[in-house]
Amino acid sequence: MGLTASVLAVDAGNSKTDVAVLADDGSVLATARGGGFRPPVVGVETAVDALADTVGRAFAAAGVSSVEHVSACLANADFPVEEERLAAALHARAWGGSVEVRNDTFAILRAGVTEPRGVAVVCGAGINCVGMRPDGRTARFPALGRISGDWGGGWGLAEEALWHAARAEDGRGAGTDLARVLPSHFGLPSMYALIEALHLEEIAPARRHELTPVLFATAAAGDPVARSLVDRLADEVVSMATVALTRLDLLDEETPVLLGGSVLAARHPQLDDRIGELLAERAPKAVPRVVTASPVLGAALLGLDRVAAPPEVQARVRSYYEA
Repeated sequence: MGLTASVLAVDAGNSKTDVAVLADDGSVLATARGGGFRPPVVGVETAVDALADTVGRAFAAAGVSSVEHVSACLANADFPVEEERLAAALHARAWGGSVEVRNDTFAILRAGVTEPRGVAVVCGAGINCVGMRPDGRTARFPALGRISGDWGGGWGLAEEALWHAARAEDGRGAGTDLARVLPSHFGLPSMYALIEALHLEEIAPARRHELTPVLFATAAAGDPVARSLVDRLADEVVSMATVALTRLDLLDEETPVLLGGSVLAARHPQLDDRIGELLAERAPKAVPRVVTASPVLGAALLGLDRVAAPPEVQARVRSYYEA
């Protein structure tokens, strides 16, 4: 008997989408990549239309028209009600007999563990944390920015760096090299000039994220203000992880804490060291580890969990992505 398509795995972030079609033995039949998935900006149907193009290319390459189960880890699925609405939209496309939608942070967590057990903190443009146990229990945060109590992420760090640099230059705050290096990054002579350029959008707002690596470089050079921001990010990462571990009754068990996203994957020494120190104090049995595997692997493994695939099937898809 030939292989049949078992799982459609989808990892759709704000900037890109990866999909994979898996056979029932864990073989990857086809993959495809598309653009970002942003239903709050374009609407659910338009976002799913764009996703359908990527899925269609993967199905065509695999020679299938549907699968047993769709496992979709999607950006902007921050509340269960949003997961339910997106699952209904995907189910209407008839890509699979069953559909499960999770926030995309779950993909990074599942990619980094051999069983669905652990906590992941992701720090890219924003910051988020999720946790799960094999019995289906999960822990999560809304992760919508300041209105949900979040601090950090690459975008937030850039904003904080600008705030301190502006106040240093005009005298309201402590002196910091950020007042010099931030405008210099854009070839400007002062924070006043940078503020004006950002306000008038002579520098595109999206380019603010370029200032996060500048912040880390300034911290590494010893600037106290920059170092304080890095230390505060470490505190936020560990606070989220500790709360998730506590909610799942994992604080007293040896448990992986996965660190992902562009900021944490960059392995900044001060940030790594401080996270390690704080975890040792607050969650001494936590085992921190940086995840570098593709998040679509996590979506695939979650799908295989759902269809009760045996360990050798899961190992096959993992070996494909980790080779």
